[in-house]
Amino acid sequence: MVKQKDYDSSSIQVLEGLDPVRKRPGMYIGGTGKEGLHHLIKEIADNSVDEAIAGYATDVWVTMQADGGVSVRDNGRGIPVDKMEKTGKSALETVLTVLHAGGKFGGGGYKVSSGLHGVGSSVVNALSTKLIAEIQKDGYIYTQEYERGIPLSPIKKGEKTTESGTKITFYPDPTIFKETVELEYEWVVNYLRHQAYLTKGLHTYVIDDRTGQRCGFYFEGGIQAYVKHLNYGKDVVDEEVFYVDKQIEDAQVEVAMQYAETYTETIKPFANNVLTPDGGTHLTGFRSALTRVVNDYARKTGLLKEKEENLSGEDTREGLTAVILVKIPDPQFEGQTKNKLGNPEVRGYVEQVLAEYFAYYLEEHPAVGRKIIGKALLAARARKAARAARENIIRKGVLEGSGLPGKLADCSSRDPSQSELYIVEGDSAGGSAKSGRDSKTQAILPLRGKVLNVERARLDKMLANNEIVALIKALGVGIEEQFSMDGLRYHRIIIMTDADVDGSHISTLLLTFFFRHMRPIIDGGYLYLAKPPLYLLKSSGTKRQYAYSDAERDSIIDKLTAERKEKGVSVNSVDDRKKQAGLSDIQRYKGLGEMDADQLWETTMNPENRVLVQVRLADVEKADAIFNKLMGAEVDPRKNFIQTHAKFVKGLDV
Repeated sequence: MVKQKDYDSSSIQVLEGLDPVRKRPGMYIGGTGKEGLHHLIKEIADNSVDEAIAGYATDVWVTMQADGGVSVRDNGRGIPVDKMEKTGKSALETVLTVLHAGGKFGGGGYKVSSGLHGVGSSVVNALSTKLIAEIQKDGYIYTQEYERGIPLSPIKKGEKTTESGTKITFYPDPTIFKETVELEYEWVVNYLRHQAYLTKGLHTYVIDDRTGQRCGFYFEGGIQAYVKHLNYGKDVVDEEVFYVDKQIEDAQVEVAMQYAETYTETIKPFANNVLTPDGGTHLTGFRSALTRVVNDYARKTGLLKEKEENLSGEDTREGLTAVILVKIPDPQFEGQTKNKLGNPEVRGYVEQVLAEYFAYYLEEHPAVGRKIIGKALLAARARKAARAARENIIRKGVLEGSGLPGKLADCSSRDPSQSELYIVEGDSAGGSAKSGRDSKTQAILPLRGKVLNVERARLDKMLANNEIVALIKALGVGIEEQFSMDGLRYHRIIIMTDADVDGSHISTLLLTFFFRHMRPIIDGGYLYLAKPPLYLLKSSGTKRQYAYSDAERDSIIDKLTAERKEKGVSVNSVDDRKKQAGLSDIQRYKGLGEMDADQLWETTMNPENRVLVQVRLADVEKADAIFNKLMGAEVDPRKNFIQTHAKFVKGLDV
């Protein structure tokens, strides 16, 4: 581990003060909900990871304390504690109380860091009821405590120590984070797992004192291990992961990639460990080099004939999983959220490295090269078939032009924010839904049978499927390169299926379609699952109650039993409890088609009574793995999943 003696107060640069943070926290952490709350951990932990990237730390610990606090500790150099001439304060106090103060602005603290704005530590301090800094440095332990960003006392020099590092413990302010200050263990686990993947040699640890849960991560292969993780359970073209790590001038370029027998691409571009979901110059350079190298190799080996047109970039990336990681001294991110990298020189760096080393790889692995080219050629043929199918469909006015699907019962409202689309299983339930709906705001699209499993189908097969085409047309957003959220006709898209195995399967097929081909609809919060009741409970009078689970059914019975307790003694069997509660009938719904229009409206479609579950993506990588496992071509992973989880399934209807 590298040590640097000249990391002192001269490494800290100051740009402006701290005042605005508590007034407008959303400007600094994106919001004051769950995402903003967890962003506090990231701001502090990123500093510790930067110590590891720079070669000064090997370990980062995050502990969620039983008292509501969270501590982040590393074994790096320790934040400097000596006095700064410019501020008259210690470097530690400056970092924790002044915006844009840190070792990331050219003062010699860091060559590479994930922090662009340098506001992290001070913002966390401002948004915490209490923050305690403990610094192990120069043979002593130094501590300082703050309250909502204000130091309660000067730095205290304590016991001697032979170790070095920084520990920040903070307590999120409930007057700022009004929704919740409860931190999620899984979020911290996922964040630190990724940091371990992206930083070779780094050990990360998560400890939850509230529950006793704990885990740690270390990946010898870095992003190679990350690619293997992303491809877990997939049938890969080659077990070996292509990997290159090359220094060009003052930039480090790392690329790991592997092809799998799937139809989707997964490319994750990072700059200084920051995920850039909108890509940028590093992704552009990667795509350009990959397309050129694959085409050159295909021509050289004769797999692509002279008269054939070049493979498109999309063809060369089908089934590809790749992680691109660049480390540069001065990252130019676009926007506060750092979603896109703008450094123009990085494109050339990535393009140069990948073009040279991937060409070597293909030369040295001819069998793998032939498989990659063969897969790309199949993708090209499918692309041409899909284009022909799409043009044919467009000519017929199915995807574009006038006219909606004949089976769609549209709503009269033309305001998407007021409009809902119910995707309903079967014509019978569709008929009830059409009769019982609010026709002003609720549209009904009944689907016949089980929709196509898009996990195992390219676009040409999708466009040959009537149910998929009807859904695309009804939504109004198009598909693939024609996709645009501007055309979305409904801001609530509700999947409504029977509460049985078949209904769950249809829901999963539809979720697969939205995840693979219409992710922005999920990301925008527009997709929902309807939750119809399982039981109708009729009492001896006129009272009707609906139960959405066995437990809720029993709870209703217990409540009615208690109300009539004076009429009998306590008993255990459901039949006796039914009698004691005054119930004359319990109806178990097998499907939506069993409900008449009034019942379907009352239980599942009336906004005042219905239960809707919004579909959200908490972990995209986990969702990708689950869809691949459950809906992909490989049988064994699906079989193992079913065998593992079958014991948790109760009341299965077959």
